[in-house]
Amino acid sequence: MDMVAKVHVSTLDCHRLLPTGNVFRPLIGRRRVVVQPCRSFKSEDVGPAEYVKVNKFVGAIRSAVWSCSKPSLRTENKLREAMEMLEERLFSLALYVGRYIITMMSTGVVMFVGFQLSGGDSQMNELIWYSWLGGIIIGTMIGSNLVLDEVARAGPRNVLITGSTRGLGKALAREFLLSGDRVIVTSRSPVSVGLTIEELEENLKQALNAATGSARKKLAHAKVVGIACDVSDPVDVKKLGKFAADELGYIDIWVNNAGTNKGFRPLLEFTNNDIQEIVSTNLIGSILCTKEAIQIMETQNKGGHVFNMDGAGSGGSSTPLTAVYGSTKCGLRQLQSSLLKECKRSKVGVHTASPGMVLTDLLLSGSTIQNRQMFNIICEHPETVARTLVPRMRVVKGSGRAINYLTPPRILIALVTAWLRRGRWFDDQVTYYI
Repeated sequence: MDMVAKVHVSTLDCHRLLPTGNVFRPLIGRRRVVVQPCRSFKSEDVGPAEYVKVNKFVGAIRSAVWSCSKPSLRTENKLREAMEMLEERLFSLALYVGRYIITMMSTGVVMFVGFQLSGGDSQMNELIWYSWLGGIIIGTMIGSNLVLDEVARAGPRNVLITGSTRGLGKALAREFLLSGDRVIVTSRSPVSVGLTIEELEENLKQALNAATGSARKKLAHAKVVGIACDVSDPVDVKKLGKFAADELGYIDIWVNNAGTNKGFRPLLEFTNNDIQEIVSTNLIGSILCTKEAIQIMETQNKGGHVFNMDGAGSGGSSTPLTAVYGSTKCGLRQLQSSLLKECKRSKVGVHTASPGMVLTDLLLSGSTIQNRQMFNIICEHPETVARTLVPRMRVVKGSGRAINYLTPPRILIALVTAWLRRGRWFDDQVTYYI
């Protein structure tokens, strides 16, 4: 009888296999790919010699890897590890290809049935084609997001976030931490830093208690530390860089999130101290921190990535009632353009992140009734924004990337569903619902 074989991915690895009856049993428990006869075609007259012949294909692959491998791999343990990695990747590739084929065949069957039911109606056939195309596009978008999320969960990264004891900064820190990263939080107030660390550690503890398997293993690397820092003070910024190097060893991602706007009002109603604080925090602080981050990352083998936060005025548009804030954000966009050329051959990436309109103290301070009613349509909670930004920040490559939350499709959806969003955060009396 001809032998029918199947590929079996064992949960056990082995140095070699010994025949026992009609199967080859592993001696040592580790993962590897083994070709075994299909159970439906087993018979008593098929012995171990036939099984050895079936496994010649796997043996040929192993021989090819051995002949092409580096001399440093030519030991039994290292070769086995390389083969394990190769086998796992081939298996994953085959799995994805198989899913794709099954999906396309299923959609083909659905289309065929639809054409049969349409009775040759050309308009109905066009509708079926467009529905199929739309489904493929939407499915591809969903699939790519799932893959991105899976890749983004790999880690851990070492992350530093300024202005991270409240609002969006704290939400970003929490999301990075729950992705298994090591995070440094900072603000001017030592008390705020301490309270934020306690809160985030409690969040991490709860996540660990709820996690199992690989998710728990990923969170085992996460930790949060912090230090007080005034980003407008060069001495403090230098201390922050040293603290990060001492605590984490290196920095993968540095996020310049510290910022203030001192409310919504005409320029003449701002005090000189207000103007100095806005400019020194938003613009000077971001410049000093960017400089420190680049200096540190230039010395690292893998470089790193620096993010400056976009805001109202970044594109050069007018920002009445927040003229000072808008001018600092426009200045940061100019800084970004300049650094892209200065760091063209650098291993440090400089990027922007745009959270859109986020329900934080920074946005709500001094806002009018009309402002807040509009916030119902376009604003989101910091946690919602962070869940979108962080996975993309973790896997960013190159330089000059713009990671935006409020994309044109999101704006369009918000406008189309505006009537459903009335009273979402604020009622007609501007009462805020958390």
